[in-house]
This record gives sequence, structure tokens and C-alpha cells, in this order.
Amino acid sequence: MHGDAASTTALLRELRSGLDVGGAVDVAVFPPFVYLPLVRQLLEESGDGALAMGAQNLSAFECGAYTGEVAAEMLADCGCRYVLVGHSERRALFAETDARVAAKFQRAQSAGLIPVLCIGEDLAQREADITLDVVRRQLQAVIDAAGVQALERAVLAYEHVWAIGTGHTASPGQAQEVHEALRATVARQAPEVAQGLRILYGGSVNAGNAEQLFAQKDIDGGLVGGASLQAQEFIDIVRAANAGV
Repeated sequence: MHGDAASTTALLRELRSGLDVGGAVDVAVFPPFVYLPLVRQLLEESGDGALAMGAQNLSAFECGAYTGEVAAEMLADCGCRYVLVGHSERRALFAETDARVAAKFQRAQSAGLIPVLCIGEDLAQREADITLDVVRRQLQAVIDAAGVQALERAVLAYEHVWAIGTGHTASPGQAQEVHEALRATVARQAPEVAQGLRILYGGSVNAGNAEQLFAQKDIDGGLVGGASLQAQEFIDIVRAANAGV
């Protein structure tokens, strides 16, 4: 929940001028709901298709009498390709359960959106050494509801809550351990789905740590938070991803 129309416009224009259009990685931006039409217009003006657009949240309900909610179909109509589902702040601050996250995941796919399923542990769970139990449970809740094949049309993002907004990050080895476990969880149920699954790392990714993180075998990209508000920082992260392809 950052920015206004002027700062959003300036950020998008700076990103477009600095990003390598011919890069090999997929890049998307996730503005607040009210700026989706503005960002769509700015991206269409560039005309090169280098940036896709996603939303930060969606309703678990179909269109109808749910005042204040935003339906998956509305997001698709606004030009979104992706939508975040189960972000840690939605889970922690708005009490979204695994079941609600699974419902949103399914609503996203029903409208043709690609859900970016966010999972991760908080500090108490990390210190209790139950990280893998937590992330497997969160992932399995979606698999149980939607089926493992649904992950072929989704992206997974591991964001350990204790790192978000703190400037702290897991070591590349710690992050790789969780990513490997997540891919193995899927592989036990559908090896071909696990092989093609993109798993992003989302714990204070920045230009300084991106190269080491993206060099890990099971880290396929980044879910960038605060660094995405600084155009050059975000551009450098994308360049690090392109360099590792």
C-alpha cells in the first residue's frame, strides 16, 4: 500500500527505460487495485510487452453482493495476468486461513489468472524448527483443494515472514533448503509438475543478494518487496536474474 498516481507513473516509466526488453526472464509488477488501470495504460504505451501486470489480492467469491471485494474476473478485465494469493500479510493481518487461500487460488484460476501462491513461516516457527512442516502444510492445503496439476498454471513463492521488511534475509543455503523441500513435496505427487514449477524467493531480495540467491538450484526468481519501489534496485535484480538464465 504505497505510492500515488504520480509516483506510480514515474516508477513505471523509469523501469521501462531501464529494463532489457530482450531479457530471458518474465517480469511483472503488482500495483494497488486503484492504480491497475493506470499501470495498464502505461504498459500499453510502451508496446513491447516486457512487463506483465498482477494484483496484490482477490476475493474468494464470484461476482455478486460482496461490497468492497474485488473479483478475479474484474482483475482479468483490467488486464492482470497474475495475482498474489496468501501473502504473509494477508495471512497474519487479515486472518486468511489455508482454506481461504486455497479458495482464492481456485477463483484466480477459474478467471484465467496465474496465482502466485505465497507460503512461509514466521520467526517463532523458524526458531521452533518447524519451517518445513509449516510450508508443506500451506502448500498441501492448496493441492488438496485444487489438485496437484493446478500447479502447472501457478507460481510458488517462499517468503519467510521474519525477513519481510526487516532487511534480514535467509542465507542462500537456508532458502535453497526450503525451495528444495517444496519441489520434493510436489514431486512425490507429480514429478512432471515439480520439474516445471517456478518457485520464487521472497525474503528481502535486493540487488546485493539477488545473484547468490538466483544461483541456487531450486530458486527460480524473486518476489521483490521494498526493493521494487526503487527503480534502479529492481532493474539490477532483474539483470541478476537474466544473468543466471
